[in-house]
Amino acid sequence: MMNINWLVVLSTGIIPLVVGGLWYSPMLFANIWMKAADMTEEKMKGANMALIFGLTLLFGVMISLVMMNLVIHQMHYYSILANNKDMADPNSAISQATKAFMDVNGSNFRTFKHGALHGSLAGLFLALPMTAIMSLFERKSRNYILIHSGYWILTFALMGGIICAFA
Repeated sequence: MMNINWLVVLSTGIIPLVVGGLWYSPMLFANIWMKAADMTEEKMKGANMALIFGLTLLFGVMISLVMMNLVIHQMHYYSILANNKDMADPNSAISQATKAFMDVNGSNFRTFKHGALHGSLAGLFLALPMTAIMSLFERKSRNYILIHSGYWILTFALMGGIICAFA
C-alpha cells in the first residue's frame, strides 16, 4: 500500500490560507471581490477568525488528501489492489509484482510541473464549474466567478505540484 506523507499533506493544507491571504488582499483582488460579493468592511468585522482559519486548514487537509489521488498516478495502481488480501503479505506474488512494478515505475510523472498541471485541470474542470453553478443561482457576477475560480485554479496547481513532487 502506498504510504501517505502526512507532513506534505499538512503542509499543502495550509496553501488555501496562504494563497487566499494574498489573492483576496488589497494588492490583488480585494476591492473587486468585495464589490462582486456585496461585502463591506463592516460585514467583515466581528468574524470568528480562529474558527474560519481552523476550518480552512481542516478543509485544506481534506483537499490535499483528495489531490493525492488526482496528481499521483501510482495511487491508482494501489486502489485497484485495495481489497486484495495478499497485499498484506510482503512475500505474496502480488506484493512482489507490486514491488517490481513500483521499482520501475514508482517515480514516473512525479514532478512539480506534472502535479501543477493536474491541479490546474482539477481547478478548471471541478472548481470553476462548481463555483459558477452556485454563483449563477446566487445571481453573482462574472467577476465573482472569475475571482473565486482563479483562486482555486492557482491553489490546486500549487497543492498538486507540491504533492506530486514530494508526497
